[in-house]
Amino acid sequence: MREWSVPIVLSAFALMAVAVFCFGEENVVPPEEPQPPEEGNPVVVVETSMGNFEIKLLTDVAPKTCENFLKLVRKGFYDGLIFHRVIDGFIIQGGDPKGNGTGGPGYTIPAEFSKEKHLEGTVAMARLPDQVNPKKESSGSQFYICLAPAPHLDGEYTIFGRVVSGMDVVHKIGKVKTGKGNRPLKPVIMKKLHLEEEPEPQQKKAKPQEK
Repeated sequence: MREWSVPIVLSAFALMAVAVFCFGEENVVPPEEPQPPEEGNPVVVVETSMGNFEIKLLTDVAPKTCENFLKLVRKGFYDGLIFHRVIDGFIIQGGDPKGNGTGGPGYTIPAEFSKEKHLEGTVAMARLPDQVNPKKESSGSQFYICLAPAPHLDGEYTIFGRVVSGMDVVHKIGKVKTGKGNRPLKPVIMKKLHLEEEPEPQQKKAKPQEK
């Protein structure tokens, strides 16, 4: 298991910059699996123990990352996991089956950097630090959501989504009391992730036939 420590002399700015790292996933590219194509930008509903919010995926910006995220959502990978790291005014981070920042599905995914910015509600993938991850490959499952703009992260992490509904819930999670390692004292659980259901098309009423 890979772990690292931050020297006390680091500034608060530097601490924020490294806080979205995860610690111990194997550097293995996932096997290619055929996935049904997604039209437009799918929306994933995140049901948590503190309320629900919705993430619109940027499939045109980070297609491989979105494909992997959707695969895990469909498998129920995230259901029951926690947000293991919460830093008020910065990020909330989750998606680790171990719940301590060292776990994942057993693989990493290639970085997909873009011109997208870290704004309030930005969703991006965590990763190992540069010292052991020079290609800056993303975690296979751990992601974070920005509670405020974080321009120092731009171009360093793969952005793949935006919170489009329920940002008040995300901020509420960001306000929970935390302990060692910015871990919430009371677990914040992702109860279920699923794709937003498309409304069924309305059937046209049949016109009466003329006699």
